[in-house]
Amino acid sequence: MAHSFDIVSKVNMDEVKNGINMAMKEIKTRFDLKGSSAGIQLEENHISLIADDDFKLKAVREILEQKLVKRKVPLKALNYNSVEAAFSGNVKQRAAIQEGIPTEKAREIVKAVKRSGTKVQVAIQEDQLRVSGKSKDALQQTISLIKDKFKDINLQFTNYR
Repeated sequence: MAHSFDIVSKVNMDEVKNGINMAMKEIKTRFDLKGSSAGIQLEENHISLIADDDFKLKAVREILEQKLVKRKVPLKALNYNSVEAAFSGNVKQRAAIQEGIPTEKAREIVKAVKRSGTKVQVAIQEDQLRVSGKSKDALQQTISLIKDKFKDINLQFTNYR
């Protein structure tokens, strides 16, 4: 009997929205950010952070990350761009929210699994991977291998059969 599981990269967007709302409440009441133009906006698949200067932008980012961690949103799913100048002397930073496994990363995972010598098959299915094999032990070895080698990307192991 063949066993399988899926490797996916998903973020609960409802929890992201809740985290942003909680962060905005704290930003409005925090003494060092009160009255400033500091703010956070969610736009489709990215978050925009805005502040008066780099110091306040760093504070906004820390507040956001604290709220997201409390809501169990993995910070690995956020890919921050560099800080850029915005309107009227403010600074802005965008963070892309990673949904799905990028094709290059998926290929790297497939190569790493093949090099490991475990007797499993890995198939790329759009933005996720399906791993199947005859032995549950081989699947568990594959999971631990992927967890060890790919710590920089947000991955979940689902649909274990």
